[in-house]
Amino acid sequence: MHGWFRFAAALFASAFLVALAPGPAQAAATTYVALGDSYSSGTGTRTYINDGTSCQRSVYAYPSLIAVSKGYSLNFRACSGATVDDVLNLQLGAVVTGTAYVSITVGGNDAGFAAVLTECAKPAWASNCNAAIDRAQSIINQLPGRLRTLYAAVRAKSPKVVAAGYPLIFNGEDCNLLTWFSPTEEARLNATATLLNEKVKAAALAEGVAYVDPTTTFDNHAVCDSPEWINGLSSPTSESFHPNRAGHASGYSLLVASALSQSTLPVAPLSTQQAAVQSQRLAAQQRAYATQDRTIRPKTFKIPNLQSREIKAAAVRAGVNLESRASIDAADARYAAKQAGSY
Repeated sequence: MHGWFRFAAALFASAFLVALAPGPAQAAATTYVALGDSYSSGTGTRTYINDGTSCQRSVYAYPSLIAVSKGYSLNFRACSGATVDDVLNLQLGAVVTGTAYVSITVGGNDAGFAAVLTECAKPAWASNCNAAIDRAQSIINQLPGRLRTLYAAVRAKSPKVVAAGYPLIFNGEDCNLLTWFSPTEEARLNATATLLNEKVKAAALAEGVAYVDPTTTFDNHAVCDSPEWINGLSSPTSESFHPNRAGHASGYSLLVASALSQSTLPVAPLSTQQAAVQSQRLAAQQRAYATQDRTIRPKTFKIPNLQSREIKAAAVRAGVNLESRASIDAADARYAAKQAGSY
């Protein structure tokens, strides 16, 4: 009897150890590091993890959705406001030798997109949109060297790196009551995004980094389209002019996942539900980087303040009655037409 008991106990212990032994299903998950700015962190999706920073990382952003759908282990370093230098100095350390996959969007903050949009949103009689765009384009033309340095550093540690460009925000109309983007301004702003995408693509391919262009995917989903995949003027304003949940789920996720692993990302509502469950785990993980991440400040669009001293002075010069929307809009149309004639 005692011998049988010892045999049964040994058999049970052996089975227990086998159950604990790592098998294929328990192998270490594929590592995936998401670098970059607000277009990677998920600004615009309205729900952010509580990681002690203002990075606005969202479980509904494309890195989180890809990680859940593919079963990758995500280190979510992308942060709203990040520039090329921020990625190099504050995020790159997360990419270690053997990291399987890396994705990145960066460059928009270097060009000052938020400030440019803020300037161009003002009535034409109160703004100098053309000068703001010219400055942004000049900066973009100087970015390739720094982008190549970044991509080379990432590529040295990971075999598969994907750089994503930016969608075109506008469709030629302005349906928001508190902004005054003219069709010409929208066309120039879109052209500036295209210029940045060209520089990103060239720098990426030069360093062996894959590039994905979201512009075609986002066609008919710009601000004022139906449905919008990019927020127009929003409350809070930090949500403005960024991809929303649909933009990440139906736009960026499919493009980036395909480029990373050469396979189609399964599209299922469950993936967003599963991603939401990851909120606390991601928050705890990214909180370890909070001290350095807090040095990055989001670059936020600002609604034109028609009561500011600057705009009041411009209204006097333009003969605009700030108490009359008709007067504001009529002058805007005149000045916008004049400014469009110079381009």
